[in-house]
Amino acid sequence: MSIRWTYAFVDRPAALFERAHTFWAAVTESGLSEFRGERGEFVTLVPGGGTDACVKVQGVGAGAGGAHLDFAVDDVRGFVADALGLGAGLVAEHDGWAVLRTPAGVPFCVVPWAGESVRPPVVRGSRLDQVCLDLPPSAFDAEVAFFGALLGGWASAPGSLPEFHVLRPPAGLPVRILLQRLGEERPPSAHVDLACADIAATRARHEELGAVFVADGAHWTVLRDPAGGVYCLTARDPGTGALSAR
Repeated sequence: MSIRWTYAFVDRPAALFERAHTFWAAVTESGLSEFRGERGEFVTLVPGGGTDACVKVQGVGAGAGGAHLDFAVDDVRGFVADALGLGAGLVAEHDGWAVLRTPAGVPFCVVPWAGESVRPPVVRGSRLDQVCLDLPPSAFDAEVAFFGALLGGWASAPGSLPEFHVLRPPAGLPVRILLQRLGEERPPSAHVDLACADIAATRARHEELGAVFVADGAHWTVLRDPAGGVYCLTARDPGTGALSAR
């Protein structure tokens, strides 16, 4: 069952929700939609140029945070049934959409497609285009198999290092998935990644907006946003998502 659009959700503690959406709207040069939800805890980052949104910010419980994926499909019930048949768990059913968990316990949502089709542009040499699932070693292989089976039409292949596995969507879909095998057993989590033409330049801009440096990796830099959430700047082509030549 095909996925028509993808959203990356930036999840941050409700008490820091304003800091989060202010920062992410600034780094993506987006406007803000109306606030939604019972407590006004959801907001969409609205890109310019007549393109369609693919990033949203949510205020969640104290101590919680990270990121999650929304899959927009034509047939929510059918997609949910497929996911459950592959080992997902149902968390909650809502009017027209549902919250599920992968076999490892990573939450994701299934929502109705609303006609989104035009990917947001690259902004100052970077683009938020990936959700990375950080998985304990015991869950990694099962999660790779689960997503490979669920995401029909997506390219599934090992990443640049042995601990990575990449799921690349068909052309035009804005958010891809990276599975990362951690070096220790701990609960799974998730974070967002940006593809950057120049990591140093993007880092400097993000730090001006309130981000804090955490660490450097093989071809990425870890930052912490003003709401306390970590994310990565990665040396990938912002247009294609492919790892840049070094």
